[in-house]
Amino acid sequence: MSTITPSATHKQIASGDLDPVYLVLGDDAVETAEMADAFQEVVDDGLRAFNVVRLHGGEATLGQVIDAARTLPMMAPRRIVIVLRAERCLVPKRESRATAADLEEFEAYLADPHPHASLILVAGDLDKRRSITKRLLKTATVVTCGVLDTLADAERWVRRRVSAEGMSIAPAAARLLAAQVGPDLTRLRGDVERLLLFAAGQSSIGVKDIREIAGPAVAHDDWAVARAIEHGQTAQALKELALVLESGAAAYMVLGQLAWVVRTKLPSGRLPDAVEALFRTDLALKSSAGDHRVLLERLVLELCGEGLGGAGGRQPQGRRVVG
Repeated sequence: MSTITPSATHKQIASGDLDPVYLVLGDDAVETAEMADAFQEVVDDGLRAFNVVRLHGGEATLGQVIDAARTLPMMAPRRIVIVLRAERCLVPKRESRATAADLEEFEAYLADPHPHASLILVAGDLDKRRSITKRLLKTATVVTCGVLDTLADAERWVRRRVSAEGMSIAPAAARLLAAQVGPDLTRLRGDVERLLLFAAGQSSIGVKDIREIAGPAVAHDDWAVARAIEHGQTAQALKELALVLESGAAAYMVLGQLAWVVRTKLPSGRLPDAVEALFRTDLALKSSAGDHRVLLERLVLELCGEGLGGAGGRQPQGRRVVG
């Protein structure tokens, strides 16, 4: 099994050199559907009617999926078979001899997929205990959607989303929006939807539009906390955290940003303790075990390497850490 990011997948699609089987996973239905649609770009527009097949797991059987993948392409080097809600045909509601036979045949196909086709299975939640899921995760190229790792990923996502609506966006405007929101897909999607409504009737979006929809509420650089932690600036990180929270930012938004710092910026030697601190804070926030601001302050201290409660540890002055 190989796991690749959406941006790496788009590079494969642009090159035309695709793997035989892809498993596209993610909770965001819009993002996974857009990822699946991108695969048809390897087939010339005029030939897609003959070489791109779209099936739905709630209606198609695995046998039909296999037949579609085995069919030779017409006047094109490759055939694309996209299966949405693939979990519904991988695990049918009613099991029978026919579904068992289809499953056995599908496992045989995974062991020796046809080189002329790329099978794109789009699924939400798969039961990893089932043998077919294990086989897929072992043999397919897994594309995990709903994750943006960098600001560059966020900027590319903004451009793709705006382009999908038939509009263009200036590079500086896309960069500005990505920098304001960060690689947080949920927030980014919301801001882009507001932007598209605001700019309805325009052919292009500029920096002025971004500033109009952002307004003073997001004038503060939310990612200043992340940068301060990255550079080990404890006092600055706590100051920026206070500014973010006082501007009305939700605790879970801040936690998501801090998780991004851990995932992409911290050295490997600090990851175990940092991940443990993240999980502990997440659990405390969900269970309301303490003041949200205090919990986040404690997490910021730990991510800056200060630690709490042991030798050399300290707590934010003027506050008592609880939970």
